[in-house]
Amino acid sequence: MKVLSEKEFGEKGRSILKSKEPLIILRQREVRGIFFPAPLKSIPLELKKELLITLSSSVKKILDAKGIREEEILEDFEEYRKTCGGR
Repeated sequence: MKVLSEKEFGEKGRSILKSKEPLIILRQREVRGIFFPAPLKSIPLELKKELLITLSSSVKKILDAKGIREEEILEDFEEYRKTCGGR
């Protein structure tokens, strides 16, 4: 796995996205993004689990900080389904 700064990622653009190895993009030593080249099958299961846990935790912190409850999100999804004809 390759680690790049946000600046490097921006400067090298498309050539970086052609990489065959996963990339972690950092800004001021904090993870700003993760890029996994296709096919996703090549990502080890343990890494997928770790990423899911990390991303879920990050989303939870953001929602908690904004005071958004899970019930509100579910209600929003239900309302969306009703307005778009169940799609």
